Amino acid sequence: MTRPAVRLRCPRVADAPGLRALVRATGVLDLNSCYAYALICDHFAATSVVAEDADSGAILGFVSAYRLPDSPTTLFVWQVAVAAAARGQGLASRMLAHVVTGPTAPRVRQLLTTITPDNTASVRLFTGLARAAGCRLETPAQYPAAVLGADPEAHAPEVHHRIGPFPAHPDDAGRTVIPDWSTPA
Repeated sequence: MTRPAVRLRCPRVADAPGLRALVRATGVLDLNSCYAYALICDHFAATSVVAEDADSGAILGFVSAYRLPDSPTTLFVWQVAVAAAARGQGLASRMLAHVVTGPTAPRVRQLLTTITPDNTASVRLFTGLARAAGCRLETPAQYPAAVLGADPEAHAPEVHHRIGPFPAHPDDAGRTVIPDWSTPA
């Protein structure tokens, strides 16, 4: 089977229903309303990315991220979603690299995300980024399950993963430079 050509771009408000459907189809990510995805596409387009099939325009992946209000050089990655048909091809790594180093990337010094302990794919993804960037990966805290839902069984704890600091003055455009780790071995 031939891999589709993928185009990475900023999300648009019109993508919201498709992004919600993609997140629902993963079966593991917290599902937000279409309104929430529209807000992400509108307010955080420069720090998020959509991966689409270059021929059909079908959405294959999505990363939502935003700068922390009290630490604008810290990028919080909220969700990483990849369609089942596009998994195992390094797409999550490509999208993550794009939000950290791409043309609309902010001057990111560190990345923060939370991951449930059983999400080995996400742990591998962010560990790979830290290794490729030559940065520390720390897990300084977590949100306990009890604060994430009325029933402690409803949601696993979310462990913080902090990667950084990235290079202070990476390139002439102020973007972070990280070696390509997005191609699967």
